[in-house]
Amino acid sequence: PIIFVATEVHPWCKTGGLGDVVGGLPPALAAMGHRVMTIAPRYDQYKDTWDTNVLVEVIVGDRTETVRFFHCYKRGVDRVFVDHPMFLEKVWGKTGSKLYGPTTGTDFRDNQLRFCLLCLAALEAPRVLNLNNSEYFSGPYGENVVFVANDWHTAVLPCYLKSMYKQNGIYENAKVAFCIHNIAYQGRFPRADFELLNLPESFMPSFDFVDGHVKPVVGRKINWMKAGITECDVVLTVSPHYVKELTSGPEKGVELDGVLRAKPLETGIVNGMDVVDWNPATDKYISVKYNATTVAEARALNKEILQAEVGLPVDSSIPVIVFIGRLEEQKGSDILIAAIPEFLEENVQIIVLGTGKKKMEEELMLLEAKYPQNARGIAKFNVPLAHMMFAGADFIIVPSRFEPCGLIQLQGMRYGVVSVPTRSIRR
Repeated sequence: PIIFVATEVHPWCKTGGLGDVVGGLPPALAAMGHRVMTIAPRYDQYKDTWDTNVLVEVIVGDRTETVRFFHCYKRGVDRVFVDHPMFLEKVWGKTGSKLYGPTTGTDFRDNQLRFCLLCLAALEAPRVLNLNNSEYFSGPYGENVVFVANDWHTAVLPCYLKSMYKQNGIYENAKVAFCIHNIAYQGRFPRADFELLNLPESFMPSFDFVDGHVKPVVGRKINWMKAGITECDVVLTVSPHYVKELTSGPEKGVELDGVLRAKPLETGIVNGMDVVDWNPATDKYISVKYNATTVAEARALNKEILQAEVGLPVDSSIPVIVFIGRLEEQKGSDILIAAIPEFLEENVQIIVLGTGKKKMEEELMLLEAKYPQNARGIAKFNVPLAHMMFAGADFIIVPSRFEPCGLIQLQGMRYGVVSVPTRSIRR
């Protein structure tokens, strides 16, 4: 059995590509005959999940916390959600932007405790949940499992597995694959915070890190991602090219290049996409569905529907250029915003969809006010509109400064929109 542990899983909770991968890859593995579970926080009252009435106690920081598990079974995958006020009480309203902090770029102060709780609960789930929805598998997953931990939020999982379970004869054959989706986010914290993790002192060297950057504090730190890389059984990432980038030096490896060369980083598996969710022939969010034979006529109609939806003049002869993604420097959103006035010297329309840094969101609104006939900025998380943009736009711009793999260009090709990416993605 394979168990994915992550802070995001589409369509329940997502801020980027991590959610897409944990949403789409498990059903593909289940279709190959594997028993697959995903474990993520229950940030919201997801209406399609039910309470298993299974409760476990875990020690987080200096407190004993009780968590319960919610569950649903979809497309061959057991979707498990960890229920606790640390997750549920923080996320309300615009769910997609509050998973990690009250605003983009600001973390919740107790994030380390939140993600410790997720990892501890995830290690209990395969042993305590008696799941019988599948026609092929039944009962608990047991101990002979492979955990796939994703990004820094789940990096303490292999540490707890070793310190609390393996040394007590539990999970003796279990393995952990640690998948790096974006090494720019590492979970660097003050060195004194190691005590919060309730790990033996012998794990300190795996976390120990000298910070070469100013933020958040200069000097000696703990680094969650470093610990995940060091303590797991195998390191994965999301493309073969990203493997080369991560080990090339401190700039691309964000100061963990040496740790990755020592491991070594084994495999870069190119991200795919969920071809059920992203299918123009069956997409519930688009008005005119299409396939390879009807694409030209359908896309022309979808373009006019898109223009009307966002309030732009409806004219199929005007090129429509779109951007979908986080509004931050890595995604090149600032480059795009600076370039839009030049674009609009031509007779084009531009639609930008995404949330992120407040300054960029405000700049988007100013552009819309300045060019009401040609530009629209939608600073919110809007899945139906994203699908409509793929189905109706002529071009999708992907101006990322760097991209571990990138999903937007794959989804664009699936829908027949011309992707215009930077060199980092073309590789």
